[in-house]
Amino acid sequence: MSLERFINQAVSSWMSEEGPDSDIVLSSRIRLARNFENIKFPTLFSHEEAQAIIAKIEEIHHESSFSKFGQMELLKIDEIQPLQKRVLVEKHLISPNLAEESPYGAVLLTENEEISIMVNEEDHIRIQCLFPGLQLTEALAAANEVDDWLENHIHYGFDEKYGYLTSCPTNVGTGLRASVMMHLPGLMLTQQINRIIPAINQLGLVVRGIYGEGSEALGNIFQISNQITLGKSEEDICRDLKGVVSQLISQERSAREALRKTSNIQLEDRVFRSLGVLSNCRIIETKEAAKCLSDVRLGIDMGYIDHLPKNILNELMILTQPGFLQQYAGGHLRANERDIRRAALIRERLKMEQDKR
Repeated sequence: MSLERFINQAVSSWMSEEGPDSDIVLSSRIRLARNFENIKFPTLFSHEEAQAIIAKIEEIHHESSFSKFGQMELLKIDEIQPLQKRVLVEKHLISPNLAEESPYGAVLLTENEEISIMVNEEDHIRIQCLFPGLQLTEALAAANEVDDWLENHIHYGFDEKYGYLTSCPTNVGTGLRASVMMHLPGLMLTQQINRIIPAINQLGLVVRGIYGEGSEALGNIFQISNQITLGKSEEDICRDLKGVVSQLISQERSAREALRKTSNIQLEDRVFRSLGVLSNCRIIETKEAAKCLSDVRLGIDMGYIDHLPKNILNELMILTQPGFLQQYAGGHLRANERDIRRAALIRERLKMEQDKR
């Protein structure tokens, strides 16, 4: 398969499209946790209860169309190959927990992959909407429409005092996790991020790496999300998160301009050294690739590089993950083989853009 065809098949809309403030905000995600009434949570439910949930989701999928978001495909986790599951995780369409620890799991995916509905993960249902750029309000509206559609067929576990009942107490209430993925190289290079993260945590938000809890901030990419789900409305949670993100956007832009004024030639040198590494390397590990891709994206945003598209960071941060590399190679690769394949894929991707000029 050619790289161009592979990318066209593999890249989700949030990776390839631009949204508001997409020079800094890569994506906005809304996730709603919901559970069936009178069925034990996945940590305790029986085989029969798990199968009953899957059967109900299959029934809804077959008998009730939700045409606004296009066709949806139902994938059962136990019928998906390990490599395919890894790719779904790397694309942020399912969680590692669903891929690795949920024998009764499934996922409903829209064709453009903006919406995924995980089944029998930590909760019976987790609705996720993933949009490019800063679009929390739009993603919440889409998630609520999907939620309403499902609620026409399912009796949710709900308490008048506590709201939606969830497997983990930290999700009780709205069941909402709103998150924004941001590229913050300016704040990292000026070391302002070290004082900003503690301040964000004090506001009831949490800062994580590219793949959420427990993951590293590879390529200067951070996820900012809410921690509080009880006592606030969904709209309030999104508004508060958007307010903090807007401040971060402003601070990141100021940091980039400060770097331009005080260290312009050094920054330009850093950008083009990284581009040179990516264009010519024969072996490259994940961390080095992420660092160089971050530098190149910064160079694109600041006008040093004018022949590459902005979304190249979004694409290659995903396409150079282990699952994607092995899918493109057509089979299992050892770690050193992945490093070689990663370098080759990046070189070929950059050459594709050069050939378009």
